[in-house]
Amino acid sequence: MDWDQFDLNPKVIAALKKADIKSIKEILNLSGADLQRLMKLSSADIQCLLKTVSLTLRRNSMLTALQLYQDKDHLTSQQQKLSLGCSVLDALLKGGIPLVGITELAGESSAGKTQISLQLCLCVQYPYKYGGLESGAVYICTEDVFPSKRLQQLIDQQHKLRADVPAEIIQKIKFGNGIFVEHAADLETFHNCITNRISLLLARGMVRLVVIDSIAALFRCEFGASDSVTKARYLQTFGAQLHSLSMRFRTPIMCINQV
Repeated sequence: MDWDQFDLNPKVIAALKKADIKSIKEILNLSGADLQRLMKLSSADIQCLLKTVSLTLRRNSMLTALQLYQDKDHLTSQQQKLSLGCSVLDALLKGGIPLVGITELAGESSAGKTQISLQLCLCVQYPYKYGGLESGAVYICTEDVFPSKRLQQLIDQQHKLRADVPAEIIQKIKFGNGIFVEHAADLETFHNCITNRISLLLARGMVRLVVIDSIAALFRCEFGASDSVTKARYLQTFGAQLHSLSMRFRTPIMCINQV
């Protein structure tokens, strides 16, 4: 890697060469603290380095909720979306969440993350005409039991929550039969889940939405502060696998995380 081509302080470039760091992947596989120790730079220099290489790697492939709302290039509004079943949220996101890619839903405890995800599991089952994908959903629980009571409450209230959909259409949809629940308490189980069972459901056309609640919980349990490199590698692997499934089957992936 020719670090001289990057918009970096010469001091940082010299430190990269001295530490024998040869690729962006090596940088992103290390934590900020590890980079500081290895390169003998300040925290501010390391943050500048990470920001620069991340922007170079991303090339605007990731969009924030604000960017989706502003949508200056009108690119996202041309793509089909999955409705959230709420006119306000759909308006903010120009129709809903993209079919291709990973969408993160983050917020504090009790902010409504699970409620939105459960509603999405119902929305995906509606006809295309009403913002759905006419298919089911997979809900992967990694720390808590599946909130079946809350789901049933939402199902019972669909005629009020989705007043835009004729009552006879809502009555015909067997919402509970279209949601597949998986429990993955460790990384091995999660890996087996996404590579085997979910892939099979997607290939058979039985689901068009994957919800993970939450992926961060798996890493909090299995890794300590000294395992940052291993943790980053697992995250990269799972991220690539999920993105590949989303691209292949045009299926939105929703990851819930608590902040």
